[in-house]
Amino acid sequence: MSIKVAITHHTKYTYDRPINLSPHTFRLRPAPHSRTKILSYSFEVLPKPHFINWQQDPFGNYQARVVFPEKTTILDIKVDVIADMQVINPFDFFVEKYAEKYPFDYDGILKKELQPYLLPMESGDLLMQWVKNLDLSPKNIVDFLVYVNQKLWKDINYTIRLEPGVQTCEDTLTKQLGSCRDTGWLLVQILRHLGLAARFVSGYLIQLTADIPALDGPSGPEADFTDLHAWCEVYIPGAGWIGLDPTSGLFAGEGHIPLSCTPEPASAAPVTGYMDVCTSTMQYENKVTRIHEDPRVTKPY
Repeated sequence: MSIKVAITHHTKYTYDRPINLSPHTFRLRPAPHSRTKILSYSFEVLPKPHFINWQQDPFGNYQARVVFPEKTTILDIKVDVIADMQVINPFDFFVEKYAEKYPFDYDGILKKELQPYLLPMESGDLLMQWVKNLDLSPKNIVDFLVYVNQKLWKDINYTIRLEPGVQTCEDTLTKQLGSCRDTGWLLVQILRHLGLAARFVSGYLIQLTADIPALDGPSGPEADFTDLHAWCEVYIPGAGWIGLDPTSGLFAGEGHIPLSCTPEPASAAPVTGYMDVCTSTMQYENKVTRIHEDPRVTKPY
């Protein structure tokens, strides 16, 4: 049984004068390793004329490089995705025997391949103290990942932050407050200090209302919802890349659709590029629509 949904992601910038746009890079296409099946995808950008070249970055993510040869008063980006929301068990994976318990060390060749994801990039006092306070006694690797992810979720409150960029780990720990990209980056650094390969993920999050209220605990969103989101992936031998979302304290499931996964946030930004000095206004829409639902015992019987 599955629910097929359509995501429409539309962003429009309007400028107060004709301006030049540098070549822009758009990272708004689901990554090849997305566990949620993508049935259809389209990407449209204005102004025209423009030249578009689809590429894969050094980490295998899709990106569109667009060149705008003429001045323009708008930049209009529209993405449409149709996804098959079959339920994914986030714990459905095997682990190599040597990695079943934490701590472990990656084997020789694999460790070389994972070097960009093993190198800590921040080592502030609060970060190191947070890591030091963890219970690092030997544990089943899945239990250990659940423990670290849940602890961070409990320690850092969530906020929507419109400022560009990602907070440093020290800022996030000092404020005990951060956006999804802030806590995602913090978890990446924590895992690297623990000797685990981790990468930053930018993607879409889809949350659908439940058919019936939960018997215990929260019932989830009151309406179907989607937006850009960020989380973390950790590499476990045998299992591959496993998504951890410190915003919710959960493992990534069918609602997490990765767009770009990189060693650091700057190279995963959904849009990068430059323009002439001007005043701009932005219109933004991100919505999800159910387009097909298989019969199930709750709805739509």
